[in-house]
Amino acid sequence: MATEQQFIEDGMQRTQIDEFFAEELGRAGYGGMELAKTPMGTQIVLRAEKPGMVIGKGGKNIRKVTAELEDRFNLDDPQIDVQEVDEPDLNAQIVADRLANALERGWYFRKAGHTTIDRIMDAGARGAEITLNGKVTGARSRDEKFNRGYIKHNGEPSKDIVDRGNGVAVMKLGTIGVTVRIIPPNAELPDDFRIREDVDVSDLVPEDIESGDEVDALLDEGEGEPVAGPEESDSEEEFELTDEEAPETDDLAEEEILEEAVESEEGASETSPPDSAAEPDVDEDLSEETEADAEALLDEMESVEGLTAIDGVGDAKADALREAGFESVEDVQAASEDDLAEAEGIGAAFAERIKQGADDLVEAEN
Repeated sequence: MATEQQFIEDGMQRTQIDEFFAEELGRAGYGGMELAKTPMGTQIVLRAEKPGMVIGKGGKNIRKVTAELEDRFNLDDPQIDVQEVDEPDLNAQIVADRLANALERGWYFRKAGHTTIDRIMDAGARGAEITLNGKVTGARSRDEKFNRGYIKHNGEPSKDIVDRGNGVAVMKLGTIGVTVRIIPPNAELPDDFRIREDVDVSDLVPEDIESGDEVDALLDEGEGEPVAGPEESDSEEEFELTDEEAPETDDLAEEEILEEAVESEEGASETSPPDSAAEPDVDEDLSEETEADAEALLDEMESVEGLTAIDGVGDAKADALREAGFESVEDVQAASEDDLAEAEGIGAAFAERIKQGADDLVEAEN
């Protein structure tokens, strides 16, 4: 058998044994078990609220349970050790069974939950959480939680430190699942810390500097300019301008700007014709083209705005109709529904609506 399959088989067997003990020893206050397979046999440690009921008169009950373990689960020489639970209110399995029994006896779920979690915290627990899943009050199932103190839900501490127990309450409306999580009083969480006042911290304090000469020397060295590397120094020498050269370059730049301005004025005077009568013609041509474009744009906007007056036609539908050749409301009215439906984004049903809207709009204007 593969290693993974063996782990699965062992986990299933452990779960079945736990369910068997919970069913057989429920009245004795079953609080969980630990199973370990050794060369001498299978060692099982049972925790119970009433060990006497688990053992039975003259050991009759424990012998019966041992024989059934051998027959049902094929365990080799099972040895059962029964231990009494010191504080039942801190055992999650016992608390879950008690709460499920209280719900079956008619306790209101909210009263039972608060009472149970208060008893857990009074026993000294660092934190607890009770979850009820099912039809607690009506036909619709839901989750109800009761929290106190500090509880871990994720990570390794939630598996190793938090004690978890499960129970089932069989009600008229259906079953209610009970989950109890408890952090015991002596649990050491990874985020715990302690403050000790009797610790000598003299060894941890850094030694005082005997004189301030060394510090002053370091500060004086830091005031100087940083020394650049060879690559940085070369680049600075190539592109850096000295204070003496800077004014000369400014003067040269001003002279070049003045010469360019003079040359541009002379060139303009030479090339410009004496008669400037042609300039108004250019302006008139440009203005006529601009006016024509503006009128076309206004006509296009008016056509689109006119189409949007039809009931149910927005900007997108108006653009689609205009691209299909329908420039105005009258064009839409004169067209057939089949022609309107051929436009992009206009279906047969919408074409009928547009056609009716155009007819109503024209009749209203007339």
